[in-house]
Formats: sequence, structure tokens, C-alpha cells
Amino acid sequence: MRALLLPAGLLLVAATPIPSTPDLGKAEGQCRANESGPAFLVNPVGMKDRTGNLKIEVYPATKKDFLEDDNILVMEGKTFSRVEVPASSSTPICIRVPRAGTYAVSVLHDRDKNRKFGWKIDGIGFSSNPKLGWGKPNVKHVATRAGSSPTSIDVVMNYRSGLGVAPLKR
Repeated sequence: MRALLLPAGLLLVAATPIPSTPDLGKAEGQCRANESGPAFLVNPVGMKDRTGNLKIEVYPATKKDFLEDDNILVMEGKTFSRVEVPASSSTPICIRVPRAGTYAVSVLHDRDKNRKFGWKIDGIGFSSNPKLGWGKPNVKHVATRAGSSPTSIDVVMNYRSGLGVAPLKR
């Protein structure tokens, strides 16, 4: 009887949610000096200014997992990595991925440093630079491939424009 209870108890422990914190995925995303493994070198293009922070996140390129809560992805053992730097930092910004493959990348220009997207003040961009509407873009328009060494990508930033978001007009 005791052997039957132990596996059930372990299952209960494994199902305990991981608390969401701003540090989830940061260890996975941190590049090493002179990174040579699979990573993205993200260049945010068309930033409104250099105030606040930039938050780059990498997700699995699947409809279910794209922009899913970080704690859920980590708890399920799925790819999630994050890098957060001052917007004044030099670019490109390196973020590691576990292996060469296809991923979805988001870039938040968190101008007010509140760690969430506010469409009236912050900027947002995604890999492959899809046109943005009112909701999150389709993952098939965001998916991009990371090679076995650092892969450069330009991400066009979008800011409030009328009732939506769009790249700034220069």
C-alpha cells in the first residue's frame, strides 16, 4: 500500500505550479561572453526612445505555447527564455535558445518599467515582423529559425498609432 501512495504523492508535488517571477527564463536566456551556440542576436528597429527597459522572450513556435504564461511553460519543461536590459543598452541583444530550431521571439519596450505591455505607452515587436492588429499575431507569422550559432534578427517595434499599434513614421 505504501508503494502505491508514493507515486501519487510525487505526482502531486510535480503538479504544484511554479510561482511566476520576473526572473523565470533569465538563466536560460543569458548568453555567455563570445556566445557561439544557438542564440538570437536581436536588434530592435525603430524604437521611440531609449527610456525604460527592453524585455526579449523566446517561446516555442506553436499556437498553444506562443505568449503562454512563463510559469506554465517552465513547469511543462518547454522552451522559455528571457533577457531584460535597459533600453539604453547597445544592440544587438543576445538571447540563448536550447538548440537550433524554430522559435517565436517577442520584444517589449517597457518604457514605464512596469513589466507588462501598456499599448498607450510601450512598444512591442515580434520576430519576422508581422503586421499587428488588436490581438496577438499568428505564430506562423512570427516563427523564425535559430541556427547552431548566433542568428541575427531585426525586430520592428510598434507603438500606439490611432486606435492600434504600428511602426513609427519617420
